[in-house]
Amino acid sequence: MLDWFNYYGHVCISFELLSLSTFDFLKANNFLPYPIIQIRHMAHQICHAVSFLHDNKLTHTDLKPENILFVNSDYSLIYNAEKKCNERRMNDTTVQLVDFGSATFDHEHHSAVISTRHYRAPEVILELGWSHPCDVWSIGCILFEYYEGFTLFQTHDNKEHLAMMERIQGPIPQRMIQRSRKNKYFHRGRLDWNECSKAGRYVKAKCKPLRVSREHHQFFDLLERMLEYEPSKRISLSSALRHPFFLPLSRGASFLFKYRT
Repeated sequence: MLDWFNYYGHVCISFELLSLSTFDFLKANNFLPYPIIQIRHMAHQICHAVSFLHDNKLTHTDLKPENILFVNSDYSLIYNAEKKCNERRMNDTTVQLVDFGSATFDHEHHSAVISTRHYRAPEVILELGWSHPCDVWSIGCILFEYYEGFTLFQTHDNKEHLAMMERIQGPIPQRMIQRSRKNKYFHRGRLDWNECSKAGRYVKAKCKPLRVSREHHQFFDLLERMLEYEPSKRISLSSALRHPFFLPLSRGASFLFKYRT
């Protein structure tokens, strides 16, 4: 925060001018993924910033690539031999977290529906109540998007969203199903979903299990821990920051982590 002032009863706050959001840059780069080394740097900053919120009993509730901004979006053009085209490569991946309009203190009223659809945690969809772990789920979705160049859950329907989760992470735990108010999504303890329907074929084509053998195993191990169904079992951000995925950053590197409120 640079300054604040009161204008006819309205509190006005001024911040430094930031640059493109991580989504805007991804879009301008034809949705070519970020390199893993840049994802690691951005992820570490995001986890630090949101962990700071959680330590202060706040849940952001609207984490998404649009709300993570670069301090400087200068880039270089690099030839991508695999894609046979030039791609933009960020020169500096220092980012800041913005948009605290929906941030909620632990003691405040918790709205039933939070988060932008694609980054919404299962406990929110199932109306099981939510807290800090819903931010961790959102970060997992964001990091996947940085890595692949497309959203993990491309849907606007609750049941389809749950079907995508099951396709990627396996069956929803029975305990969550039994506690959910959303009985219309389930039949005999299972998601009421027809895999042979048009929507079912779409989900099958679009979503692949995270467990499939991939490069960057540590990255996907962290992702699986962030996308754990049970909020109580989902990795905390303080633990995430100690994950082996971030070890390369500790080798003498010094990064600046900023928070924008």
